[in-house]
Parts: sequence; structure tokens; C-alpha cells
Amino acid sequence: MAAVLASHIELDEIGVAWIDDTNVKVIEVVLDKLTHGSSPEEIHFQYPHLSLAQIHAALAHYHDHRGEFDDRIARDGAEIGEIRRQSGETPGRKKLRTLGRLP
Repeated sequence: MAAVLASHIELDEIGVAWIDDTNVKVIEVVLDKLTHGSSPEEIHFQYPHLSLAQIHAALAHYHDHRGEFDDRIARDGAEIGEIRRQSGETPGRKKLRTLGRLP
């Protein structure tokens, strides 16, 4: 008899990885791990509707496709930086600079 294992990860029609039966992208969980160093338990606290199995599956999917995810994160970061540069100084940043909270 063959065993059927649930992966908890689904790819949509454009190849974006989602955690099954949720509206959470794998990259969202990955960014919590990379940005904040969150453990699976800490991620579960932030996303209580995800099971630990789903979180571990998302992190495993990241490690299986690390190059693709890291490239995407770098591209998105560069794009955000360019948008920020083009938009100039926002009123909020200007106020923080005036208050001496930004260089």
C-alpha cells in the first residue's frame, strides 16, 4: 500500500506557494523567520490559524527552493527601495527628521 503525505503547500496558477486552505503565502512565513529570527512556535503565535505542521512545511518548502525565494526577496527589496527613492521624502519622514529621529 502506498502512503499519501500531505505537503500543506499549494502553488497557484502563476507559481506562488501558498499554505493550503489559508490566505498565507509561504514567503510571508519565511520573511518572519529571516527578518525576526522567529521560531516555528513564535510564527504560530503570530499566525494562530496555522498549524505547526503547516509552518514547518512552509519552512521546508523554502529550504527546498531557497535560491528562488532568496532571489525573489532581493528583487522585491530592490523594487521597494526604488519606489521609496522615487517617492521622495514623505511627510512622516520629514517630521521625524525635523524631530531629530532620522539622520
